[in-house]
Amino acid sequence: MAEEKDQRTRAARRAVLIDGLPVAILGPVALALGSDPDQTGTQKAWWIAVTAVFALTVVWVLVRAFWRADEYLRKIQLESMAIAFAAVLVALQVATVLDAADVIKLHQLTQLILIGGVAVWLVLADLRIRLQR
Repeated sequence: MAEEKDQRTRAARRAVLIDGLPVAILGPVALALGSDPDQTGTQKAWWIAVTAVFALTVVWVLVRAFWRADEYLRKIQLESMAIAFAAVLVALQVATVLDAADVIKLHQLTQLILIGGVAVWLVLADLRIRLQR
């Protein structure tokens, strides 16, 4: 029984990492496409399209992770997401204040903050699952 649970845990973690590969690729691509403040219409369209696909892949990873996980792993995933969400909110608030003070441009950090939030969630969930053994 314990061995079967370990195999399911490994399979769920592996699935999140494999399914998360498009997220890891599309996030920096979307960030790079949106980094130029003076974009043409075509560049903006590509940026919006890649960002939309990035968001959809995040949703896909979430859905697949929850479907594969048991109740305990779902609890860990939700708690990790809550912590990552709080980190994103704090980072966005700091970025908004810095933008208001003309220190940085908010559009340059928004996607980076969101990508960082996804990374915090995935890493935290993976570490918590590994440390619970």
